[in-house]
Amino acid sequence: MNGDAAPRRIWLCADDYGLSPGINRAIRDLIGRGRLNATSVMVVGPAAGRDEIEALNEAAAKSPRCAIGLHATLTAPFHPLTMHFRPLEGGLFVPFAKLLRAGLMRRLDPEIIRAEVAAQLAAFVEKFGRPPDFVDGHQHVQLFPQVRDGFLAAVKQAAPDAWVRQGGRAHSLRQRLRSPKALLLDLLSVQFRHYAARANIAFNPAFAGAYDFSHAPDFAGLMQQFVENLPDGGLIMCHPGFVDDTLKRLDPLTDQREREHAYLAGDAFPRLLHANNVTLA
Repeated sequence: MNGDAAPRRIWLCADDYGLSPGINRAIRDLIGRGRLNATSVMVVGPAAGRDEIEALNEAAAKSPRCAIGLHATLTAPFHPLTMHFRPLEGGLFVPFAKLLRAGLMRRLDPEIIRAEVAAQLAAFVEKFGRPPDFVDGHQHVQLFPQVRDGFLAAVKQAAPDAWVRQGGRAHSLRQRLRSPKALLLDLLSVQFRHYAARANIAFNPAFAGAYDFSHAPDFAGLMQQFVENLPDGGLIMCHPGFVDDTLKRLDPLTDQREREHAYLAGDAFPRLLHANNVTLA
């Protein structure tokens, strides 16, 4: 580490606040430890009630570096806030693969998307008494074709000072090709950045945090890769949580959330930041 160089300032954002009480507790714990400086809230989640929002506000008030954003949610197994949202399956949003496919085939209505994101932004303002600091998307829906049009229009109108999350990385082409999931985010983010810039909406310069959740990877090793390649102002996405019945019912990502929390709460994480001359923004 070069002790004379100014540290790189990054965002470390925990997604999915509001999905379950166990996730909420884990995120608040990390905010209290100074190990996170951002979290995004699913206002349509079952654990986004008044008590959970008040607890998050109290934790963030003791850690003024912590930004709070909206985690716009447009995929199953959650319900829309608007009456006429389409497509639906059994009254719920469709799975993300179907939503992505519909966007790629130009079968979505950006105005319907805009109305739903606007409703979720209004719900955030009602719960927090202010617009979000930033807006991202559950399962990266904000990057999908046609979804991005409605998403950016809603943000521009209701939260013009918020920044939005893009998913493009700062890796070499060889490194990008190693992860099909992250490569897809790179490709989708090209047009997203173009449209956001055209609308004069700010976005993060680079992104990290995507990996294969289907097995139990070494999260410490992944964080080393994420931090090493991230420029100043870049964002790392994470998913810490404690497993509970609500989480098991709604989301397949369970035990890995506890491994993420354990690493971020432990002594190795601040050592990693120090070794790479990185600080949370």
